[in-house]
Amino acid sequence: MTAPRNQAAWLDKAGTSLRVGDAPMPTAGQGEIIVKNAAVAINPLDCHMQDLGVFVQQWPSIFGCDVAGEVYEVGPGVQRFKKGERVIGHTINLVSGRPEDGAYALYTVVRADKAAILPNTISFTDGVVVPFALEAAVCALSLQEAGEALPGVPLPTLGLPFPSLDGAYPSADKVLIVYGGSSSTGSMVTQMATAAGIRVIAITGARNLEFSKSCGAAEIFDHKDIALVEKVVEAVQKSCLDFVGVFDAISTAAPYAHDLAILAKLGGGHLACTHPPPTEVPDNVKAGMIFAVNDIATPVWQGFVTAALESGKLKSFPPPTVVGKGLEYIQEALNMSKAGVSATKLVVEL
Repeated sequence: MTAPRNQAAWLDKAGTSLRVGDAPMPTAGQGEIIVKNAAVAINPLDCHMQDLGVFVQQWPSIFGCDVAGEVYEVGPGVQRFKKGERVIGHTINLVSGRPEDGAYALYTVVRADKAAILPNTISFTDGVVVPFALEAAVCALSLQEAGEALPGVPLPTLGLPFPSLDGAYPSADKVLIVYGGSSSTGSMVTQMATAAGIRVIAITGARNLEFSKSCGAAEIFDHKDIALVEKVVEAVQKSCLDFVGVFDAISTAAPYAHDLAILAKLGGGHLACTHPPPTEVPDNVKAGMIFAVNDIATPVWQGFVTAALESGKLKSFPPPTVVGKGLEYIQEALNMSKAGVSATKLVVEL
């Protein structure tokens, strides 16, 4: 039997195009599985890694965070998975720096505690939109211990509960604002918060109001509404719930201005961001940036994801846009991501 051949989309140095070429065949270590990738997804973080080399620890590099495919090999100590099972997984090249931990390859190492069985009713193309956004959402919502996402940039510490499968909601008395509710991370934060019994008020573009509603948002507002701040503040006050704060999936100057205006009128709260938060915030605002790799997500991967996908409590949102089939399409997908997409996630099939 011929041994499998691995290939990858390599980044030789920052600011260059990806190069498709041979790659070493990975082996599964303790607590790891090897996934034969059927689909990979693009995240804005990947564009920053390519353009600036941020988080790249060695050259050449294989990066990318989302994989879906079949288990090819099971490492020592892994009990949850068997060879041939369909899975989705979140890779950790972001922290390990190892090329074999990058998604943009035919075969990728995935930690078993950052993977879940993908139900047969969900395609690899749909399932691959979940992993990075899921872990980012858990990191945005549930961290309690202080830490740093980057030197001098704190993590958000909202300390909210994990999502529930059985409808037991210990924090059903809370309300959270999600800015950028139609983005990949924003839509997942909406789903995960709602599954924890938290009321979500979403802010998004006018054409994506219904999509945000389908993610579980109780109320949705157009980010271009000139009365946005007043309407969102009124919605929070009318809920008569404990205001947690704002999760900002966009995290640029214009949303930050709205975030701070809303927080000022509501007496402060958390501001969780996907990029470094504003440098100057009032004392009553706890601002932080998410870092989407953390062991806090392990219970969600192990006990929530598969059952929630099966029941429909967790949906593969936003829907994928397939750019092409083959590693050579990853660069095209990255270019499309840099140009901007809305209410979709770019996917490449392999």
